[in-house]
Amino acid sequence: MTTTEVTATKTVEYAPEHPARLQWAQLAPDVYKAMIRLDTAAKQGLDHRLYELVKIRASQINHCAFCVDMHTKDALATGESVERIVQLSAWDESRHFYTEKELAALELTEAVTVLTDGFVPDEVYEKAAEHFEEAELAQLVSAIAVINAWNRFGVTFRMAPGHYQPGQHG
Repeated sequence: MTTTEVTATKTVEYAPEHPARLQWAQLAPDVYKAMIRLDTAAKQGLDHRLYELVKIRASQINHCAFCVDMHTKDALATGESVERIVQLSAWDESRHFYTEKELAALELTEAVTVLTDGFVPDEVYEKAAEHFEEAELAQLVSAIAVINAWNRFGVTFRMAPGHYQPGQHG
């Protein structure tokens, strides 16, 4: 599918959209339903804005365009600012847009998502532990793990961004 945009001065034709490789949720419905339940359980007790920031950031790292689209729209629909979402890809250079708690969560998100050294560094974990009660920290790590799993489905099956409506899967 090709998208065409007509402006006041010209018509712009965008690159064609790649179709999904397959409709995994329809072909593995029990897995999909289990993922929905896991996602619902993982977000319990977490601030919704923080939860969406974490999901957007992990999805950016994993190059999951579908999830970036979904969670950006959900974050905007719940009142998150465009500026904070735009700056999220460069949060470490834009620290003044976020609270210390959010910064600790974003740093933990990157460490859990990338795992380049095979573990989450002690200093990253300890910083997060300073800002989150133990139960909340367990929920945060769960939410990070779950979005990473969702990203694997989105990237592998090449789910196309742009069609999601806020709250559609919530």
